[in-house]
Amino acid sequence: MNLLRWSYSKRNHIRASFDSYPNTLVIFRRIRGYYFAYTMDWSPDDPTVSKEDLENMELLLNRELGSEVEYLARRSIFQEKDE
Repeated sequence: MNLLRWSYSKRNHIRASFDSYPNTLVIFRRIRGYYFAYTMDWSPDDPTVSKEDLENMELLLNRELGSEVEYLARRSIFQEKDE
């Protein structure tokens, strides 16, 4: 999966599209120095978006914006490993 394009939307929001889901627009929100998938405008022309795909989208966008370190250090990663 590759990040096709992204743009700032409103305060602390970014709109992005990805090559695996070209007709789906994903809205990211900033929290604690990194961006996470907040909502999406899913298109029926695209396949269903899985949780793994959303995490990959988050990683790609944070890498593009230079916040990959903050994203990888987020608390939810450690909580998932403990479960």
